[in-house]
Amino acid sequence: MTDSHAPVEASLRDTLARTVDGFRELVSCERLSGGASQETYRIVVATANGEQRLAMRRTPGGLPAAEGVSHRAGIRTEALLMQCAREAGVPEPQVLHVLEPSDGLGEGFLMEWIDGETLGARVVRSEALSEVRPLLARQCGEILARIHAIDVETTGLAEQLHTQDPRAFVDTTWEAYRWLDTPQPMIDFTARWLLDHLPSAPRRTLVHNDFRNGNLMISGQGVMAVLDWEIAHIGDPMRDLGWICTNSWRFGRRDLEVGGFGHIEDLCAGYESVSGTTVDRDHVRFWEVFGSFWWAVGCLEMANHFRTGPDRSIERAAIGRRTSECQADCVNLLIPGPVERIIPESFNSTLDMPRIDELAQGVRDLLREDIMPASEGRLQFLSRVAANALDIIQRELAIGPEHRRREHQRLRALLGKDDELEPLRWQLVKALRDTTNSLDSADLTEHLRATVVNQIAIDQPRYSGFRAAVGED
Repeated sequence: MTDSHAPVEASLRDTLARTVDGFRELVSCERLSGGASQETYRIVVATANGEQRLAMRRTPGGLPAAEGVSHRAGIRTEALLMQCAREAGVPEPQVLHVLEPSDGLGEGFLMEWIDGETLGARVVRSEALSEVRPLLARQCGEILARIHAIDVETTGLAEQLHTQDPRAFVDTTWEAYRWLDTPQPMIDFTARWLLDHLPSAPRRTLVHNDFRNGNLMISGQGVMAVLDWEIAHIGDPMRDLGWICTNSWRFGRRDLEVGGFGHIEDLCAGYESVSGTTVDRDHVRFWEVFGSFWWAVGCLEMANHFRTGPDRSIERAAIGRRTSECQADCVNLLIPGPVERIIPESFNSTLDMPRIDELAQGVRDLLREDIMPASEGRLQFLSRVAANALDIIQRELAIGPEHRRREHQRLRALLGKDDELEPLRWQLVKALRDTTNSLDSADLTEHLRATVVNQIAIDQPRYSGFRAAVGED
């Protein structure tokens, strides 16, 4: 830690001295780049038996989590979940100490360090994992079956976790989106579809709720740990199977439905072999659609967190723009069809020297060519995120004006009203919410496809869902 963290470092040293056998010295503590909602640190300590690596997971700034509609489990319950899962045969690190107020470190816990890969993009591409990748989907199915078999009553988890059936999950997610006060018609369309296709009488079990590529520690031996239990709840177990199949977590490999590394047949076979329960594919597909809907709203919440704090990092702002990726996945799942792409505008004015797009390009190149090579860890990660954000700005300049003009034109025709773009978008959203608009309207679905797909052309044209939507897969 830097000198500005000296009080935290002193508290951590004292806590480790009470927690780690043979503790001698805190060697280092580094915040890792991953984890947009919680902080994760890599800690190295010197002990009587040599150096030992640990991990600390902490709420942002160590502050208590705010109460809200998301029903987060709380970091102490997260530690309990990991302990229960470990006892049930789920690969987990050992939790060593749950932080107390007397530790002076805020809310969090210390656990053993486990080596492995957590970056989803590397998991799907790394040559070092080429032999184990074909085995991961089945292993994930087996692990999920063990998680869903945990007795929430005898473990005390029933008292710590909220229960949510599919309808309540859709309703609370839709409510969280409406609270953000932004008109995103594809989100409302998807909410309507989900409420029309709710699963009938699902089982009720412990649900990890964020079981995906990126929250799994992977090595050449397979899954080494299941991470990030903060949004676990009691509900429909097929939520977990649908979530790991959601396209956001395939990292470019749409052909491999399970995390970008395996096939759904293997996931289901692994689940059925341990649980004895037959998996209904349509049931899983419902939760796959829900996964894109839920993460579309989650991305917008990240944007709101950027605006309101306490974490105003560029990472949160950039995640906010990913909502269009999720909406494009909803388009592909529910209303696929042809889309007319907007040709980017060419800038050739000589009046500005340099133009705004050139200024953005200059800052982007500085980040990629100078700052990133000279930095490491979280600073290097955030520099990459910032450079990518400048790419979005350039595409917004080139595509945005024509994209908005066409959206406005379609909305005037669809609604039969001559108003400004924002009021018209709100009118469409309200018509979807009060069921005035039928989901079967060809004009509506054509408008939604064109709007969402051309928005993602601005936000992330390399996303696999965009390529699928425009027929480039």
